[in-house]
Amino acid sequence: MLMTLSCTACDNFDPADLGYLVHKHPDKVQTYSVAHGKVHVFYPEVSPQRCRLSMLLEIDPVGLVRRPGQGLDQYVNDRPYAASSFFAVAMNRVFREALLGRCKDRPQLVKQELDLEVQLSVVRCQPDYLRQLFLPLGYAVETINHALDPHLGWHQGPYHTVTLKGRCPLQQLLNHLYILLPVLDRQKHYYVDKDELEKLLLKGEGWLAQHPQKNSIVERYLKFRSGLTRDALARLQEDNADPERITLEADQAEEELEKPVRLHDLRLDRVTELLKESGFSHIADLGCGSGKLVSRLRKFRQFQRIQAVDVSYQALVMAKEKLRSEDARIELLHGSLLYRDSRLQGCQAVAMVEVIEHLDPPRLRACTKNLFAFLKPQLVIITTPNREYNQLFPNLNGGRLRHNDHRFEWTRCEFHAWAQETAGQHGYRVDFEDLGPADPIHGSPSQMGVFRR
Repeated sequence: MLMTLSCTACDNFDPADLGYLVHKHPDKVQTYSVAHGKVHVFYPEVSPQRCRLSMLLEIDPVGLVRRPGQGLDQYVNDRPYAASSFFAVAMNRVFREALLGRCKDRPQLVKQELDLEVQLSVVRCQPDYLRQLFLPLGYAVETINHALDPHLGWHQGPYHTVTLKGRCPLQQLLNHLYILLPVLDRQKHYYVDKDELEKLLLKGEGWLAQHPQKNSIVERYLKFRSGLTRDALARLQEDNADPERITLEADQAEEELEKPVRLHDLRLDRVTELLKESGFSHIADLGCGSGKLVSRLRKFRQFQRIQAVDVSYQALVMAKEKLRSEDARIELLHGSLLYRDSRLQGCQAVAMVEVIEHLDPPRLRACTKNLFAFLKPQLVIITTPNREYNQLFPNLNGGRLRHNDHRFEWTRCEFHAWAQETAGQHGYRVDFEDLGPADPIHGSPSQMGVFRR
């Protein structure tokens, strides 16, 4: 299992100074022991133009199978040869100071952008997914497939030599590899717990929250442990943007846009009315924001348990401030709509008021499954903008959406098609209702689907 890191001269940077960053002297071959083998570090090339540093990890495949807890049950496997979670652990052992951004002798080098190239001799991966991971981080990605035995009819296999090229600080490159190599490894060999979540957030600081494959990275790195994944994504959501700006500036801008038709109040009043008519006492407000629906519901003694959920911790703080006094019936919960949350089981009715359009379309299926197949409330009320009406707003043109965090907005036909398909798949019936003044051509500004079991 071999990695070669190359650095070329740039901006008066002497490539030999790479040794200061990694704390490895160019004139020495150094060997380190790790739980699963030995790691050798050496320099194949040091010149004024270029420095190459290699890290070779030797793993005993028989020892892996005999050692409990490694997740292996066969002697023939690819673990000694393909970059994996074992390799990431070895990187942390060998390059720990560089990963932490420490360089006592040349501290000015830590933040300096360098012309770097890293080659991983064998990586088990799908090239398309590999590019989805590294291209958004600014790397050029090259892959060479290791063909299997063509004489036996075996051609392309899953193993590739991977070369990444980019201009960035060394610490940044090493942190990217430290997180993303285990993401590519579907057999992460060690136990994943809360400490691993903290490690992910620490090494992902400054880039993971904005990565387009953020959800996939978090799920794979945490081995699809739903509780840890939910917590990590919620905390990344807070880091990705200023929640107060989202909940105040963007929400206020949307309210101002819809103010002439009183749409915001109309939606909340109508949802409250439907919940009262249902007779249910246990209500969940998913995507509660600053708590405006909860403020209405708390006025009625019928609602004995009101659970308000939002992915933004700051939004929950704002909701608590809005409610002012403590109410034993109200639970403010930090969570995501995309993952099962046992705290919500048993709720009789769910409201999602102008929430669904904030979800990435690829994640919509997860939310739907969580809501209709896991929670299975008797009543689900979903409101969402009608995109056809947007052109009637004076300040909304050119296909713009109403809120800068909206990932999509449905037409009436699109919403009806999605709602009817969803209802049919999960044993619900759905009724539709227009919200706000109706235009003869473009319909009402908002639309509502009421799902009943």
